[in-house]
Amino acid sequence: MKKINPGDYLSGLNIDVMRFGLEAVTNLLSRFGDPQNDYPAILIGGTNGKGSTAAMTASILHRAGYRVGLYTSPHLVDVRERIVVSGRKISRRQFADILSEIHDLAADPVTYFEVLTAAAFIYFRRRQVDIAVMEVGLGGRLDATNVCHPLVSVITSIGLEHTAYLGKTLTAIAGEKAGIIKPCGICVTGATQEKALRVLEACCRRQQATLYRLGREIGITFRTDGSFGYRGIKKNWERLEPALHGRHQAANAALALAAVEVAATKGFPVDDQAVNEGLKQTHWEARMEILSDRPVFLLDGAHNPSGISMLVRTLREDYPGKRLILILAVLQDKDYRTMLKKILPLASVTIIPQLVARRALAADDLAREARAMGFRAFAADSAREAVLRALRHAKKSDVICAAGSLYLAGEIKTIISSDAFLW
Repeated sequence: MKKINPGDYLSGLNIDVMRFGLEAVTNLLSRFGDPQNDYPAILIGGTNGKGSTAAMTASILHRAGYRVGLYTSPHLVDVRERIVVSGRKISRRQFADILSEIHDLAADPVTYFEVLTAAAFIYFRRRQVDIAVMEVGLGGRLDATNVCHPLVSVITSIGLEHTAYLGKTLTAIAGEKAGIIKPCGICVTGATQEKALRVLEACCRRQQATLYRLGREIGITFRTDGSFGYRGIKKNWERLEPALHGRHQAANAALALAAVEVAATKGFPVDDQAVNEGLKQTHWEARMEILSDRPVFLLDGAHNPSGISMLVRTLREDYPGKRLILILAVLQDKDYRTMLKKILPLASVTIIPQLVARRALAADDLAREARAMGFRAFAADSAREAVLRALRHAKKSDVICAAGSLYLAGEIKTIISSDAFLW
């Protein structure tokens, strides 16, 4: 086997290419003996919250003593962030070895996401994981992760996203996401819209699957001290404190708990200590992540209208009356006008950096759009310039928040590691 350079190999697989179909990844995995069949999995899809839910699920199972594989996307700085076992990302050597094998054995052209998904399945088998938590990339029905056979399928939320690929209506998108529900399986969902729920309910009837819905079969009670209570399938917890901030994260935690409850009935029991410690010690970057205290500098991955709505609510609840300096960048295929209308009224000033990502909307265009809506906004040549301008603008009592794209989050993370003096 000839060793390849992982960066060179992956850069030759256009990261923006999306293929909907399971044939290529199925054929590739068959050449490795179908590793996705060698351990149970929890499969988590949805519009928003799937990464946080996956991280909390994996954290709880890890605290319960299991060896847990966690596959998520996208990454922020290092592609190896996507493939983790019990809190540790895949080593450079193991990553290079597996990609070299994939390069040699792939009979069909494969996409960037298919290669990384296959690499995760292969690595998890080699590390002999007890269970894997897999985050769906896009949609569900034809996503490369959907070749596994999950103990439980989780659909966190459903909103209008990637309409060019998934359909232009909530019903069509719900149908694509429902594709991860398996025959005689179990699905847990946080979706609330009646149109979406009708699709999920109809799919479960066809598949003879069981559906647990947040707000119906499972529920949460918010408390003034920031904790929440959980009423579950068979278990109740009165006071839980997730490390991830915001009411939406309590909802994501409830979905993780429901998934853990189902897993417990299938041979993965979890005690109360693991639940409490797992939620308290979940680390998930760029989800209301606090980078500094004075001024407060928040980094959030909200990148569509529903995600921005949740961010706005959290900012209002957690930082009432605070002057907000916003760093905002979005990709071209997002509903950026709706995102602007939701978040710009909170900001004293908005700084819009030009991202490196090819799909990024031009900073000058986004700033012009914001000014046309009557808000104070300026373009910056780079994320680094935007951060410097925000820090110069801010008083110690202010709040800086960077949001709009995980690509922006990744660039700011890179700035932190290289320009530590800023903090």
